[in-house]
Amino acid sequence: MKKLILLSLTIVLFASCQEKQAKRYTQNSPEIDVLKTVIKDYNAKNWEAIVSHYADTSKTYFNTVNKPFASSEISEYHKQNDVNYSQRAFIDEGQDYEMVLTDDGKTWVNFWGTWKGTLAGNNKEITLAVHLTAQFIDKKIVQDHGYWDASEVVLSLQEIEAAKNMIEEVEE
Repeated sequence: MKKLILLSLTIVLFASCQEKQAKRYTQNSPEIDVLKTVIKDYNAKNWEAIVSHYADTSKTYFNTVNKPFASSEISEYHKQNDVNYSQRAFIDEGQDYEMVLTDDGKTWVNFWGTWKGTLAGNNKEITLAVHLTAQFIDKKIVQDHGYWDASEVVLSLQEIEAAKNMIEEVEE
């Protein structure tokens, strides 16, 4: 009986000393909450709040692999794009977030959502599927990537510009 108790205690001690492994995948985490706040602040055009979630040395890649910009430039990037829209935002329906801990210990949060905007020049509504992924260290974004098909926006802006040029030519 003594040996059985001693063996049981040894097994319990050995099991409790095993290193607990962090969750490799989750849909609830402080990092996900940060990215949800970034999306909310984007919709509200609260640029200072967005920047506060980034590390000073962060790099942002929107539809590029080799031309990142710094977190200090995020506000200006969005402001330049916003002049083209009378309204724009991510819709709440269908948003999905996940956090993944990679094999090399990096924490990434992925976001999938739908963005809708109305062009100021012709009131055309554009809907885009967007994927964002952000790497976090100490609950700060150190790198993020955004992917969407901007071709409809570009073509529509070109149409607006061509119409303006045509009107100017007629007026001359």
